[in-house]
Parts: sequence; structure tokens; C-alpha cells
Amino acid sequence: VEWTDFERATIQDIFSKMDYETVGPATLTRTVIVYPWTLRYFAKFGNICSTAAILGNKEIAKHGTTILHGLDRGVKNMDDIKNTYAELSKLHSEKLHVDPDNFRLLSDCLTIVVAAKMGKDFTGEVQAAFQKFLSVVVNSLGRQYH
Repeated sequence: VEWTDFERATIQDIFSKMDYETVGPATLTRTVIVYPWTLRYFAKFGNICSTAAILGNKEIAKHGTTILHGLDRGVKNMDDIKNTYAELSKLHSEKLHVDPDNFRLLSDCLTIVVAAKMGKDFTGEVQAAFQKFLSVVVNSLGRQYH
């Protein structure tokens, strides 16, 4: 993947300003509420039987934060994202059996949460760079499935 200077700077800027403890939980809770079939991967997280339960679930929130910190690896290794996520792809494919389309659903929800946080600063150009980054990560995570 070729990155422009603008794309690199934009991705690094977004993640440097991101409140992981807010954005991560908001992203994962949005994902499992909007796409309830994704809840099957989180059955061990306790009560997730209603929107209120999901919103108050500490394990969902914690995992959302973990996911964002996982994206940090991609930000730090933008020139080698495929290899950066090779082991995580294998884990999600072979052990956790996560449908790879769920990575795209999560990235869409992350885009919505980030756009809401950034407001008018989330221009079309910023969105394009952000979604390009997420697309590369999603493709890398789904690589083991092919």
C-alpha cells in the first residue's frame, strides 16, 4: 500500500488525539447493538441481552479499548500492515472463528464514532485517509481466511 504524506499525517493525528477509553467502548457497543449477530462472539462477557446491558457491560467496554490499541500497531507499522496483523488474523480465523465481515462492520462503526467526535474536522479528505487505513487493516485481518 502506498501512503501519501497527508494520509500518514492524518492517520497519526487522529490516533494521537483519540480517547481510547471512550471511542473503543462506543465503537464496540455500537457494533453489537446495530449488528446483534456479532454478540455471539462475546457470550462469555456476561449479560448482553439488551441494549442497556450492552451499554453497561464492562467486558464489552474493555474489549473495545483493546481493539483500538490493536489498531495502534497498524499506525506504527503502516508500511507492513499485512505482517503486523498476520498472527491476529490467524487467531480470529482458526481459534475464534470470527466471520471476517465483522471487521468491516466494526470499522464502519469506528468511522461513525470518530466522525461524531471530530465534527467539522472530519472532512472528506480526512475520512478517505481514515477509511483507507481501516480498509487495509480489515483486509489484513481477513487475510488468513483466503
